[in-house]
Amino acid sequence: MRVTASRVAVLEVLGDHPHASADTVAGLVTQRLGSVSKQAVYDVLAACTRAGLLRRIEPAGSAARFETRTGDNHHHLVCRRCGRTEDVDCTVGQRPCLSPSDDAGFAVDEAEVVFWGLCPDCQEQN
Repeated sequence: MRVTASRVAVLEVLGDHPHASADTVAGLVTQRLGSVSKQAVYDVLAACTRAGLLRRIEPAGSAARFETRTGDNHHHLVCRRCGRTEDVDCTVGQRPCLSPSDDAGFAVDEAEVVFWGLCPDCQEQN
């Protein structure tokens, strides 16, 4: 991939703000670069995801989020109230972390687990 200002800005923003939505990334990139279209940022996110530089996660009921941590099959903790998302490392075994009881002939190479609950800040609000 060619190195462009928008690509570098997107990767820097996600390095500072892992699990950000596309809209959040677009806003932060615009603050850094000035004039950049939202579509250009979406295109960068898509291209970097296809190239394996970014990982796209889609927690149920939430906008897609992007992160620079790729290739290690880690999982996520998501707060049901505020949407805060944190990485959680795979706890046992090699990739994939979980083996299905019946793989139906699939060559499984990744497992995605999302743990749901309340983050510490939201627990204090109860």
